[in-house]
Order: sequence, then structure tokens, then C-alpha cells
Amino acid sequence: MTDVELVRLTIAVLGGLLGLAIGSFLNVVVHRVPLGLSVVAPGSHCPNCQSPVRNRHNVPVLGWLMLRGRCYDCRSPISARYPLVEAGTGLVFVLVGLRFAETPAALPAYWAFAALGIALSLIDLDVRRLPNALVVPAYPILAALLVVAAAPHAGFRALVGGLMLFGIFLIIALAAPGSMGFGDVKLAGVVGAMTAWLSWGTLLAGALLSFVFGAVVGVLLIASHRAGRRSAVPFGPFLVLGAWTAILGAGYLGDLYLTAVAA
Repeated sequence: MTDVELVRLTIAVLGGLLGLAIGSFLNVVVHRVPLGLSVVAPGSHCPNCQSPVRNRHNVPVLGWLMLRGRCYDCRSPISARYPLVEAGTGLVFVLVGLRFAETPAALPAYWAFAALGIALSLIDLDVRRLPNALVVPAYPILAALLVVAAAPHAGFRALVGGLMLFGIFLIIALAAPGSMGFGDVKLAGVVGAMTAWLSWGTLLAGALLSFVFGAVVGVLLIASHRAGRRSAVPFGPFLVLGAWTAILGAGYLGDLYLTAVAA
């Protein structure tokens, strides 16, 4: 195994472990933030009998398996979504680690963006809104993490990209009321900055793919009679999915397109 391969493996393993731990915390965030509750106190507890979760059962994924999906005290069922969010976050963190293994200074920013995207997507699916308590602080936090990555030109591009996508979504929201929530507009600014930091092609691909994914799912929902033409479908998850599809590889297609247009 070469040194480069060893570094990539190390980052992937550490990313996976970090993702499992973050995923456990995201379960708390997704449940409590929409209710306006603290994500710090009280500690994890059964929503049915209020008994605190014991430390040995608070291990991501394994805790749920040890309990066989039921509360240790009252035996009420624990949703399988909890271990799935933990495992899914772990997998996403591995992919992000591999993507930025050669630019490790950017890893904290994109791991944070991944965690934010997962939390907001789940909340949007649950309650149809993107809480300001998560979206607004993301701007200074991610900006600070990108500054640490020390790439001035990329930072300027991120600033412009964030403003551009924010502006485009704002125009859509104002021109077609009801088609786009202002939570989506604010999230678009974050997505624009995080994709544009990599390249203009990544920004373009991420934005277009979000609408493609949204359109495909919308058609499938209508075809399966699970939604009508006027049914409201949360757009936040598609915005996040489009961004990460571009970041993890599809942004290359956007770069090719812009290069061809400029030629």
C-alpha cells in the first residue's frame, strides 16, 4: 500500500467513525429543532417513558441492534430511521473524505455541509420547512471553515456563487409565489457557495440537477397517484442532493459544458 493509499484509507475510516457519531447527534437535531427544543439538554431519552438512554445503548447503530429496536425500559419500538441516519451519515462522511483526501484543509467545511444537508433534508421531509436556526448560522460557520482551507480565489468564487444562486431562487420565489419557499432561497445561498468554491461547473451542475431530481420525483409521485399537479413537495432535499451529486463527481460535466461554451 502506497503512502497516498494509506492516507486515503485513514481519512475514510476516520470519516466513517466521525459520521456515525455525527449521525447520532443529527437524530437529536432533526427531532428537537423543529419543536424549538435544546439539542444539548436533556440527554437522549425514550420519548414514550422518558427514561434516559444508557451509555452502553447510545453507541451508533450497535445500540439499536442491542436493544432490538425497542426501549430498554418500556419496550416501546424505536424507529429504524435512527440507525439508518447514523449509518447513512457515516457512509456520506466516507465519500466526502475520499473526495477531499487530496485537499484535507477543505474537509471540515464539507463534512459540516454534509451534516447540515442531511439534517435539513430530513426536517424538510418531516415538517415542510427549513429552520432558520440551522440555515442562518451555516453562513458564517461554513465561511469560516472555507477561509481555513486557504484558497482566496476559490473563496471569492464561493461568495459570488452564493449570491448568484440566492438571487436566482429569490426571483423564482417572488415571481411564482408558492413555487419556492424562502427557506429554499436561504439554503440556495449556502449551496451556491459550497459548490462554486470548487468550480463554476460544479455550481451549474448542482443547481440544474436539483431541478432535474425534483421534476423526476414529482412526475413519479403524480404517476403513482401519491400527489397531484398542485401538491407541495419539499425542495430542500433535492437542492441538497443536486449539490452533493455535483460535488462528488457530476460537477465535472458542468466544467466540460462551460469549457465547450467558452471555446
